[in-house]
Amino acid sequence: MTDPNAIEFIGMIHHREASEIHPPGPIVLDRGYIRDFAQAAETGGFDRVLVGYFADGPDGFLIAAAAAQHTDRLGFLVAHRPGFVAPPLAARKFATLDQITGGRAAMHVITGGDDADMFRDGDISTKDERYERTDEYVEILKRIWTEPGPTVDHEGRFYRFKGASTAIRCVQQPRIPIFFGGASDAAITVAAKHADVFALWGETHAQVRDITARLRAEAATFGRTVRVSLSLRPILAATEDAAWERAARIKQRILELRAKAGIQTVVPANEGSRRLLAAAAEGERLDKRLWFGAALATGARGNTTSLVGTPAQVAEAMADYHELGVTTFLIRGFDPLDDNIEYGRSLLPLTRTIIAERSARRAAAA
Repeated sequence: MTDPNAIEFIGMIHHREASEIHPPGPIVLDRGYIRDFAQAAETGGFDRVLVGYFADGPDGFLIAAAAAQHTDRLGFLVAHRPGFVAPPLAARKFATLDQITGGRAAMHVITGGDDADMFRDGDISTKDERYERTDEYVEILKRIWTEPGPTVDHEGRFYRFKGASTAIRCVQQPRIPIFFGGASDAAITVAAKHADVFALWGETHAQVRDITARLRAEAATFGRTVRVSLSLRPILAATEDAAWERAARIKQRILELRAKAGIQTVVPANEGSRRLLAAAAEGERLDKRLWFGAALATGARGNTTSLVGTPAQVAEAMADYHELGVTTFLIRGFDPLDDNIEYGRSLLPLTRTIIAERSARRAAAA
């Protein structure tokens, strides 16, 4: 398992070059892009890459396995929606991926806050039912991965089985890391009970303080501690003015492409998006360099907030979040591969250095 005090950097790998400013091309699965992105992330010093879950996208387990062939150290955080794969099979799939990659697998639990997207895969359950199901589902996975017996039996509200095999174990002990996404009260409760890392989108300092305090209080009731991840879209340039000019161009490009495609901006039903838009109502720029321009242009669909500035300025801002208790940063760019390379060249080493220097000063003062 990961050192609870370690700083982690996670990128996000897609199955082809695409973003809010780059419409996807005709190739649905670009094997060369997957190879190049994974190798660039490993060379750049990323600890893991997130493999997202999309109802209209390729299978994440297979994307991770394909990328793993081209890397030696890089970890793979596979997003997974409980409910579509029976938990004994999911436990075997993740343990198998951990075996294939030599101990580089992790699970990102996405319960699902968008009813329409869930229905694309045939799920008609309510949000409350989904979180109850996730609670039971993840508990089953942890049992199958860790219990000493050769089999596991279970009798629950959503799942019943007898004699599920525990033969396929994880390389990592006692099991692979569990990340958890969501911002609702139900998400915090389930994450506090099961997650190793709770993933936030790029919120303001005040919002991060609020939600992490709630998380830690809830986790304490289970006798647990949970690390915190923050998701951001850093926008870098040689000067601060140039970085803000780049941000403005990104927003304009998003608006143009959405208008051309006839996409209407609607507010998603999930709590995370509502939290981002609530912050954006106070201004497009907050906490000095936290930018909500892309979030406003898209209705805050997903990870859409940015830190804007030079690499050194953005590294300082990330170190500020570290002082709030964030130990994992999930970062991706609007120019995915090029930004991935630049983050590894400048942002990651600078952030690590600044955090280490601040920690050393605090230790010396103490």
